Amino acid sequence: MTKWRSERRHSGGSINDRPSRLSILLRRQRRMLGPFIVLIVLLVFGGGAALVLHDAASEKHFAPIRAKLVQYMPLRIRTISIQGRQLTKEDDLMHALGTSVGQPIFGFSVNAARDRINELPFVDHATVERHMPDAIVIKLIERSPIAVWQDRGHFILINRAGERVPDQGLTGKNAEAFVKLPLVVGEGANEAAAPLIDALNAQPIVKNLTVAAVRVGQRRWNLTLHDGTIVLLPEGQELAALARLAQYQQQYKLLERPVISIDMRLPDRMTIHQPPQPKTSPATGDTPASPPRAKAGETPRE
Repeated sequence: MTKWRSERRHSGGSINDRPSRLSILLRRQRRMLGPFIVLIVLLVFGGGAALVLHDAASEKHFAPIRAKLVQYMPLRIRTISIQGRQLTKEDDLMHALGTSVGQPIFGFSVNAARDRINELPFVDHATVERHMPDAIVIKLIERSPIAVWQDRGHFILINRAGERVPDQGLTGKNAEAFVKLPLVVGEGANEAAAPLIDALNAQPIVKNLTVAAVRVGQRRWNLTLHDGTIVLLPEGQELAALARLAQYQQQYKLLERPVISIDMRLPDRMTIHQPPQPKTSPATGDTPASPPRAKAGETPRE
Protein backbone atom coordinates (compact mmCIF):
# COMPACT_ATOMS: atom_id res chain seq x y z
CA MET A 1 0.00 0.00 0.00
CA THR A 2 2.83 2.40 0.84
CA LYS A 3 4.45 1.64 -2.46
CA TRP A 4 1.17 2.42 -4.39
CA ARG A 5 0.75 5.81 -2.62
CA SER A 6 4.36 6.65 -3.45
CA GLU A 7 3.78 5.94 -7.13
CA ARG A 8 0.71 8.21 -7.17
CA ARG A 9 2.72 11.06 -5.63
CA HIS A 10 5.54 10.66 -8.19
CA SER A 11 3.03 10.68 -11.06
CA GLY A 12 1.54 13.99 -9.89
CA GLY A 13 -1.73 12.49 -8.77
CA SER A 14 -3.54 12.76 -5.46
CA ILE A 15 -5.68 10.40 -3.57
CA ASN A 16 -8.12 13.25 -2.99
CA ASP A 17 -8.68 14.26 -6.69
CA ARG A 18 -12.26 12.88 -6.83
CA PRO A 19 -14.67 15.71 -7.94
CA SER A 20 -16.71 17.29 -5.23
CA ARG A 21 -20.47 17.39 -5.17
CA LEU A 22 -20.46 21.07 -6.09
CA SER A 23 -18.39 20.53 -9.22
CA ILE A 24 -20.63 17.65 -10.28
CA LEU A 25 -23.70 19.90 -9.87
CA LEU A 26 -22.10 22.68 -11.92
CA ARG A 27 -21.26 20.26 -14.71
CA ARG A 28 -24.86 19.07 -14.83
CA GLN A 29 -26.15 22.64 -14.92
CA ARG A 30 -23.74 23.44 -17.75
CA ARG A 31 -25.06 20.53 -19.81
CA MET A 32 -28.64 21.68 -19.27
CA LEU A 33 -27.79 25.26 -20.15
CA GLY A 34 -27.16 24.43 -23.85
CA PRO A 35 -30.72 23.31 -24.70
CA PHE A 36 -32.10 26.20 -22.64
CA ILE A 37 -30.15 28.72 -24.74
CA VAL A 38 -31.38 27.07 -27.94
CA LEU A 39 -34.95 27.35 -26.67
CA ILE A 40 -34.48 31.05 -25.93
CA VAL A 41 -33.11 31.66 -29.44
CA LEU A 42 -36.05 29.85 -31.02
CA LEU A 43 -38.51 31.90 -28.98
CA VAL A 44 -36.82 35.11 -30.10
CA PHE A 45 -36.95 34.09 -33.75
CA GLY A 46 -40.56 32.92 -33.40
CA GLY A 47 -41.58 36.22 -31.84
CA GLY A 48 -39.84 38.10 -34.62
CA ALA A 49 -41.63 36.02 -37.25
CA ALA A 50 -44.96 36.63 -35.55
CA LEU A 51 -44.26 40.35 -35.52
CA VAL A 52 -43.41 40.29 -39.23
CA LEU A 53 -46.61 38.40 -40.03
CA HIS A 54 -48.60 40.84 -37.95
CA ASP A 55 -47.07 43.77 -39.77
CA ALA A 56 -47.63 42.02 -43.11
CA ALA A 57 -51.34 42.50 -42.58
CA SER A 58 -50.72 46.21 -43.00
CA GLU A 59 -49.22 47.21 -46.32
CA LYS A 60 -48.14 50.52 -44.83
CA HIS A 61 -46.12 48.85 -42.05
CA PHE A 62 -44.74 45.97 -44.09
CA ALA A 63 -43.60 47.93 -47.16
CA PRO A 64 -40.32 49.13 -45.55
CA ILE A 65 -39.61 45.61 -44.24
CA ARG A 66 -40.24 44.15 -47.68
CA ALA A 67 -37.89 46.69 -49.26
CA LYS A 68 -35.11 45.61 -46.89
CA LEU A 69 -35.81 41.94 -47.60
CA VAL A 70 -35.50 42.61 -51.32
CA GLN A 71 -32.22 44.44 -50.70
CA TYR A 72 -30.61 41.83 -48.45
CA MET A 73 -32.36 38.67 -49.71
CA PRO A 74 -32.74 39.05 -53.51
CA LEU A 75 -34.45 35.68 -54.01
CA ARG A 76 -36.03 35.39 -57.45
CA ILE A 77 -39.36 33.83 -58.44
CA ARG A 78 -38.83 30.70 -60.52
CA THR A 79 -42.35 29.27 -60.67
CA ILE A 80 -45.89 30.65 -60.43
CA SER A 81 -48.48 27.94 -59.85
CA ILE A 82 -52.19 28.61 -60.53
CA GLN A 83 -54.89 26.32 -59.16
CA GLY A 84 -58.62 26.43 -59.92
CA ARG A 85 -58.52 28.64 -63.03
CA GLN A 86 -61.14 27.87 -65.67
CA LEU A 87 -62.94 31.05 -66.70
CA THR A 88 -60.40 33.68 -65.67
CA LYS A 89 -57.97 34.74 -68.40
CA GLU A 90 -54.36 34.00 -67.50
CA ASP A 91 -53.17 37.39 -68.79
CA ASP A 92 -55.68 39.20 -66.57
CA LEU A 93 -54.64 37.06 -63.61
CA MET A 94 -50.92 37.73 -64.05
CA HIS A 95 -51.55 41.46 -64.46
CA ALA A 96 -53.52 41.47 -61.21
CA LEU A 97 -50.77 39.50 -59.45
CA GLY A 98 -48.35 42.34 -60.12
CA THR A 99 -45.17 40.28 -60.47
CA SER A 100 -43.67 37.62 -62.75
CA VAL A 101 -41.01 34.95 -63.00
CA GLY A 102 -37.56 36.43 -62.44
CA GLN A 103 -38.76 39.19 -60.10
CA PRO A 104 -37.78 39.31 -56.38
CA ILE A 105 -40.04 37.05 -54.35
CA PHE A 106 -40.40 39.77 -51.68
CA GLY A 107 -40.91 42.48 -54.30
CA PHE A 108 -44.71 42.54 -54.16
CA SER A 109 -47.49 42.56 -51.57
CA VAL A 110 -49.34 39.26 -51.21
CA ASN A 111 -52.38 40.97 -49.71
CA ALA A 112 -52.56 43.65 -52.38
CA ALA A 113 -52.21 40.99 -55.10
CA ARG A 114 -55.03 38.96 -53.55
CA ASP A 115 -57.30 42.01 -53.43
CA ARG A 116 -56.64 42.78 -57.10
CA ILE A 117 -57.32 39.18 -58.12
CA ASN A 118 -60.57 39.20 -56.16
CA GLU A 119 -61.74 42.06 -58.39
CA LEU A 120 -61.55 39.93 -61.57
CA PRO A 121 -64.95 39.11 -63.12
CA PHE A 122 -65.23 35.38 -62.47
CA VAL A 123 -63.27 35.19 -59.20
CA ASP A 124 -65.25 34.57 -56.02
CA HIS A 125 -62.16 34.66 -53.80
CA ALA A 126 -58.46 33.88 -54.06
CA THR A 127 -55.39 33.18 -51.96
CA VAL A 128 -51.82 34.12 -52.85
CA GLU A 129 -48.93 32.41 -51.06
CA ARG A 130 -45.13 32.64 -51.07
CA HIS A 131 -43.51 29.22 -50.95
CA MET A 132 -39.89 29.81 -50.13
CA PRO A 133 -37.43 30.02 -51.63
CA ASP A 134 -38.70 30.66 -55.18
CA ALA A 135 -42.38 29.82 -55.74
CA ILE A 136 -45.69 31.70 -55.78
CA VAL A 137 -48.95 29.75 -55.50
CA ILE A 138 -52.31 31.24 -56.51
CA LYS A 139 -55.49 29.38 -55.53
CA LEU A 140 -58.75 30.50 -57.16
CA ILE A 141 -62.34 29.76 -56.26
CA GLU A 142 -64.29 30.86 -59.32
CA ARG A 143 -67.95 31.45 -59.79
CA SER A 144 -69.27 28.78 -62.12
CA PRO A 145 -72.00 30.35 -64.26
CA ILE A 146 -72.68 28.83 -67.67
CA ALA A 147 -75.22 31.32 -68.99
CA VAL A 148 -77.21 34.47 -68.40
CA TRP A 149 -80.94 33.89 -67.96
CA GLN A 150 -83.30 36.68 -69.00
CA ASP A 151 -86.44 36.31 -66.92
CA ARG A 152 -89.15 38.98 -67.02
CA GLY A 153 -86.66 41.74 -67.72
CA HIS A 154 -84.08 40.60 -65.16
CA PHE A 155 -80.66 39.20 -66.09
CA ILE A 156 -79.40 36.44 -63.80
CA LEU A 157 -76.24 34.35 -63.88
CA ILE A 158 -77.06 30.65 -63.60
CA ASN A 159 -75.08 27.44 -63.06
CA ARG A 160 -75.55 24.07 -64.77
CA ALA A 161 -78.48 23.19 -62.53
CA GLY A 162 -80.24 26.40 -63.52
CA GLU A 163 -79.73 27.89 -60.08
CA ARG A 164 -78.81 31.49 -59.58
CA VAL A 165 -75.13 32.07 -58.89
CA PRO A 166 -75.04 33.88 -55.51
CA ASP A 167 -74.29 37.59 -55.09
CA GLN A 168 -74.45 38.57 -58.72
CA GLY A 169 -75.79 41.65 -60.40
CA LEU A 170 -75.36 43.66 -63.55
CA THR A 171 -72.98 46.09 -61.90
CA GLY A 172 -69.23 46.51 -61.57
CA LYS A 173 -67.03 43.57 -62.37
CA ASN A 174 -70.01 41.23 -62.88
CA ALA A 175 -71.05 43.16 -66.00
CA GLU A 176 -68.14 41.56 -67.88
CA ALA A 177 -69.48 38.11 -67.04
CA PHE A 178 -72.84 38.97 -68.62
CA VAL A 179 -71.14 39.94 -71.88
CA LYS A 180 -69.08 36.75 -72.21
CA LEU A 181 -71.72 34.13 -71.39
CA PRO A 182 -74.56 32.79 -73.59
CA LEU A 183 -77.99 34.36 -73.15
CA VAL A 184 -81.04 32.12 -72.60
CA VAL A 185 -84.53 33.59 -72.55
CA GLY A 186 -87.94 32.45 -71.38
CA GLU A 187 -89.72 30.45 -68.75
CA GLY A 188 -87.84 27.28 -67.84
CA ALA A 189 -84.83 28.29 -69.94
CA ASN A 190 -82.59 28.23 -66.87
CA GLU A 191 -83.30 24.57 -66.08
CA ALA A 192 -82.96 23.40 -69.70
CA ALA A 193 -79.92 25.49 -70.66
CA ALA A 194 -77.05 23.09 -69.88
CA PRO A 195 -77.63 20.50 -72.69
CA LEU A 196 -78.12 23.24 -75.29
CA ILE A 197 -74.97 25.11 -74.21
CA ASP A 198 -72.98 21.86 -74.37
CA ALA A 199 -74.29 21.30 -77.90
CA LEU A 200 -73.37 24.87 -78.90
CA ASN A 201 -69.89 24.47 -77.42
CA ALA A 202 -69.43 21.43 -79.65
CA GLN A 203 -70.21 23.60 -82.72
CA PRO A 204 -68.31 26.88 -82.21
CA ILE A 205 -68.98 27.95 -85.81
CA VAL A 206 -72.68 28.20 -84.86
CA LYS A 207 -72.12 29.43 -81.31
CA ASN A 208 -70.06 32.41 -82.49
CA LEU A 209 -72.98 33.61 -84.62
CA THR A 210 -75.63 33.11 -81.92
CA VAL A 211 -76.93 36.01 -79.85
CA ALA A 212 -79.57 34.28 -77.74
CA ALA A 213 -81.47 31.03 -77.25
CA VAL A 214 -85.20 31.40 -76.60
CA ARG A 215 -87.13 28.64 -74.86
CA VAL A 216 -90.42 27.92 -76.66
CA GLY A 217 -93.29 26.36 -74.72
CA GLN A 218 -90.79 24.83 -72.28
CA ARG A 219 -90.21 22.15 -74.94
CA ARG A 220 -87.65 23.32 -77.52
CA TRP A 221 -85.33 26.18 -78.54
CA ASN A 222 -85.12 28.96 -81.12
CA LEU A 223 -81.72 30.50 -81.80
CA THR A 224 -81.42 34.19 -82.67
CA LEU A 225 -78.37 34.97 -84.80
CA HIS A 226 -76.43 38.24 -85.09
CA ASP A 227 -78.23 39.27 -88.28
CA GLY A 228 -81.68 38.53 -86.83
CA THR A 229 -82.15 35.12 -88.46
CA ILE A 230 -84.20 32.70 -86.35
CA VAL A 231 -83.21 29.02 -86.26
CA LEU A 232 -86.01 26.72 -85.09
CA LEU A 233 -84.46 23.65 -83.44
CA PRO A 234 -86.24 20.29 -82.99
CA GLU A 235 -87.37 19.16 -79.56
CA GLY A 236 -84.72 17.01 -77.87
CA GLN A 237 -82.56 16.81 -81.02
CA GLU A 238 -80.45 19.94 -80.59
CA LEU A 239 -77.09 18.19 -80.88
CA ALA A 240 -77.82 16.59 -84.27
CA ALA A 241 -79.51 19.73 -85.64
CA LEU A 242 -76.59 21.96 -84.68
CA ALA A 243 -74.15 19.53 -86.28
CA ARG A 244 -76.14 19.76 -89.56
CA LEU A 245 -76.27 23.54 -89.26
CA ALA A 246 -72.48 23.73 -88.77
CA GLN A 247 -71.98 21.54 -91.84
CA TYR A 248 -74.18 23.80 -93.99
CA GLN A 249 -72.35 26.85 -92.70
CA GLN A 250 -69.00 25.36 -93.65
CA GLN A 251 -70.17 24.28 -97.10
CA TYR A 252 -72.61 27.03 -98.11
CA LYS A 253 -72.15 29.90 -95.61
CA LEU A 254 -75.84 29.47 -94.87
CA LEU A 255 -75.84 31.50 -91.66
CA GLU A 256 -74.36 34.50 -93.46
CA ARG A 257 -77.09 34.65 -96.10
CA PRO A 258 -80.08 37.03 -95.89
CA VAL A 259 -82.77 34.69 -94.62
CA ILE A 260 -85.60 35.25 -92.16
CA SER A 261 -85.65 31.82 -90.55
CA ILE A 262 -84.29 28.29 -90.82
CA ASP A 263 -86.83 25.68 -89.73
CA MET A 264 -85.19 22.44 -88.55
CA ARG A 265 -88.05 21.09 -86.47
CA LEU A 266 -88.48 18.07 -88.77
CA PRO A 267 -85.44 15.76 -88.65
CA ASP A 268 -85.51 14.87 -92.37
CA ARG A 269 -85.79 18.34 -93.85
CA MET A 270 -84.84 22.00 -93.53
CA THR A 271 -87.08 24.87 -94.58
CA ILE A 272 -85.48 28.23 -95.31
CA HIS A 273 -87.64 31.36 -95.37
CA GLN A 274 -86.12 34.18 -97.36
CA PRO A 275 -87.17 37.84 -97.47
CA PRO A 276 -89.74 38.68 -100.15
CA GLN A 277 -88.24 39.48 -103.54
CA PRO A 278 -88.21 43.21 -104.33
CA LYS A 279 -90.67 44.34 -107.01
CA THR A 280 -89.44 45.13 -110.50
CA SER A 281 -88.35 48.74 -110.90
CA PRO A 282 -90.72 50.52 -113.34
CA ALA A 283 -87.88 52.69 -114.64
CA THR A 284 -85.43 49.99 -115.67
CA GLY A 285 -87.34 46.76 -115.40
CA ASP A 286 -84.36 45.24 -113.60
CA THR A 287 -84.51 43.30 -110.38
CA PRO A 288 -81.56 43.36 -107.94
CA ALA A 289 -79.68 40.09 -107.83
CA SER A 290 -80.18 37.86 -104.80
CA PRO A 291 -78.81 34.53 -103.63
CA PRO A 292 -80.55 31.39 -104.97
CA ARG A 293 -83.65 30.47 -103.05
CA ALA A 294 -83.84 27.10 -101.34
CA LYS A 295 -87.15 25.28 -101.48
CA ALA A 296 -88.68 23.40 -98.62
CA GLY A 297 -86.79 20.21 -97.97
CA GLU A 298 -83.72 21.28 -99.94
CA THR A 299 -80.33 22.46 -98.86
CA PRO A 300 -79.04 25.73 -100.25
CA ARG A 301 -76.91 25.65 -103.39
CA GLU A 302 -74.14 27.94 -104.57
